[in-house]
Amino acid sequence: MSLFVKICGLRDAATVEAAVAAGADAVGFVFAESPREVSVADAVTAAAVVPAGVLRVAVMRHPSADAWQTVREGFGPDVLQTDAEDFAGLDVPAGMGKWPVYRQGGGAIADSAGTFVYEGPSSGAGETVNWDQAASLSEGRQMILAGGLDAANVARAIATVRPWGVDVSSGVESAPGVKDMTRIRQFISAARAAEKQ
Repeated sequence: MSLFVKICGLRDAATVEAAVAAGADAVGFVFAESPREVSVADAVTAAAVVPAGVLRVAVMRHPSADAWQTVREGFGPDVLQTDAEDFAGLDVPAGMGKWPVYRQGGGAIADSAGTFVYEGPSSGAGETVNWDQAASLSEGRQMILAGGLDAANVARAIATVRPWGVDVSSGVESAPGVKDMTRIRQFISAARAAEKQ
């Protein structure tokens, strides 16, 4: 099984194309307060270039039912990613993926979690989690490791945690919310090389 790589916080078609061309398995669009926040209309435009086989992920945090409905109907993502406790109040159609976010120091990871994201207390803040702790949580599970990853440390993170996938946002930016295509390519290249070790 090859390592799953998600590039998050994309806001325009050119950057999405760069991520897909570099080999991303998923691209994330942030519908939450953040320097990377996008409108539904902008996300639709940016995601129009995503080919079949690459997942379009709506990234939210504690959305209201109405906010989620707007994204679900207007954008129609393949996957909803939001904090684990949020799903109880949201109507996610059958066939749409659900990626609960579990945070370091937060609640226990449900055995039924399936694919899940593990990160620090604040999304997009560039904070790494404790990789040794993450390693004990990833065993036998489909963990996507997030938080503070970049091209310089992703190989070490993969070797330590052995996650199912990795997720990067601020680590491939030249400024908050501004993706750098070279850094995206370098990150994916480093992740793929580490996977082969």
